[in-house]
Amino acid sequence: MRLAVLSDIHGNLPALEAVTRDLRRRGVDAVVNLGDSLSGPLLPRETAQFLMATDWLHLAGNHERQLLTLPEAAKGPSDAFATTQLSPVEFDWLATLPGTARLGDDVFLCHGTPTRDDVYLLETVSPGEVRLATPAEVAERLGAVQSSLVLCGHSHVPRAVRAPSGQRIVNPGSVGLQAYADDHPFPHVVATGSPDARYAMVTREGTAWVTDLVAVPYRHGDMASLAQRHQRPDWFEAIGRGYLETIG
Repeated sequence: MRLAVLSDIHGNLPALEAVTRDLRRRGVDAVVNLGDSLSGPLLPRETAQFLMATDWLHLAGNHERQLLTLPEAAKGPSDAFATTQLSPVEFDWLATLPGTARLGDDVFLCHGTPTRDDVYLLETVSPGEVRLATPAEVAERLGAVQSSLVLCGHSHVPRAVRAPSGQRIVNPGSVGLQAYADDHPFPHVVATGSPDARYAMVTREGTAWVTDLVAVPYRHGDMASLAQRHQRPDWFEAIGRGYLETIG
């Protein structure tokens, strides 16, 4: 089995198209998308239409949940922009997406953790710090999941980690947003240091999973400029450089 793993597209259609061209060149048996596909000041409707035309397995992330359930006054600027761009057709599609999924007994898919779409599985946030989660923290967040391969997103940080149980946990990073600031559970910034689109390839070889974390160049300047036109200087910096210097 050879899987392409995507997550956190955030409406960045050119980045998604670049990733799609690259994974097709490599050859895959299936493509999975771990959620947070549309939210942001870019191309949410066009990205939804691209994804709806695929035969990929799609999950809902925390932003899909927020788009569907939060009242308008409670939505942040990224969700609020996406809401104005999406039609009932796209919202109906979002409502069909599961929060978690399995591929047989061996592969478990989630956006954040198996039980929370807004918690990092492989990172821990404390005041002033985002660090790799400890083995004990990872084991606690996995809970009863026993699959040999666990695929997660949400943090935008590409990682391939071994749980204490020996399970392989892979976060492909973000297709469309290489830095961001968040205030949950404490204010923090995540940055990958490159504007390239990220995804992962995982291949089963015997009883083992081999992981390739892939960075794909694309015309990120166009999307950075679009974010700037939509009055999002934070996204302009994050997409254009892969860095975000300040929180807020």
